Amino acid sequence: MLKRHEVEILLKAGHSKTEVARLTGVSLCSVKRIAQESPVVHVDDATERSQRQIGRPSTVANFRKQVIGILQETPDLASLEILRRVREADYQGGKTALYALVASLRPKPARPLVRFEGLAGEFSQHDFGEVEVEFRNGARQRIHFFASRLKYSRLIRVGVVKDETVESLVRTLAEHLASWGGRPLLCVFDRPKTIALKWQKNGEVTEWNPVFAYATLEMGVGVELCWPYRAQQKGSVENLVGFVKSSFFKVRRFYDEEDLRQQLREWHREVNEERPCRATGIIPAVRLAEERPRLRALKVQPQRYPVGGPRRA
Repeated sequence: MLKRHEVEILLKAGHSKTEVARLTGVSLCSVKRIAQESPVVHVDDATERSQRQIGRPSTVANFRKQVIGILQETPDLASLEILRRVREADYQGGKTALYALVASLRPKPARPLVRFEGLAGEFSQHDFGEVEVEFRNGARQRIHFFASRLKYSRLIRVGVVKDETVESLVRTLAEHLASWGGRPLLCVFDRPKTIALKWQKNGEVTEWNPVFAYATLEMGVGVELCWPYRAQQKGSVENLVGFVKSSFFKVRRFYDEEDLRQQLREWHREVNEERPCRATGIIPAVRLAEERPRLRALKVQPQRYPVGGPRRA
């Protein structure tokens, strides 16, 4: 349901159905069907499967191990040839189901790094970080923070949080979106347990954190996660945390936590309004002026957002 929500957001933003299928990894037929259906109002996958009577036993599931073995030996083998081989092993099902299984198991090519750069209002990236801080009085404290960055303008927001729970993530995410003046099409995250509880080897999420899922639905943001073992994507998100550590936490000294928060506010002004970004050569606040008209209004303001769990009418 969260993937369907992402499809809806991209379609409303004016992307063609073919482009949405490419960006989300959803088939074109599914995108066309979603475009004709009612908007997503919940993210309870189990209930939706029950209502649609999805999940009857699959004939092709019994041949999953054989298909995996074939693809490990010959990753680029044509699906038609794989179908021929499993039919020899007494597969009696249809070719559509077999082709869908092959597509889900076949190694996917890495997306190019430019995919993360995006256009104005298209992407933002977010991640937790932590660092050990020694104050001037000798006390040491582990500081947790949540960092956000608009990919086009490179505007950064960093919030000190008490922990790395889903409640801290959702609350701080909403505050950062509000500080930008709106929300981008997609928010890109690493893959912490606060977001995805279970996923397959091909990167498909099989169970979302319900609090996070409902929060993104209410905020009206699409979600994209970094694929496992893909250095280009994962590195892009992790570099945001590394930048915050190297340019703020590791080059400044703090009297106490209140002084740290005060200096963080000053650092925000420095990196967003005074210093040109190394990647673009332009001050982020200048590019934000170009990006802000492309951001969409928040559905719920941070101070009015109730964190705690899914709400039902």
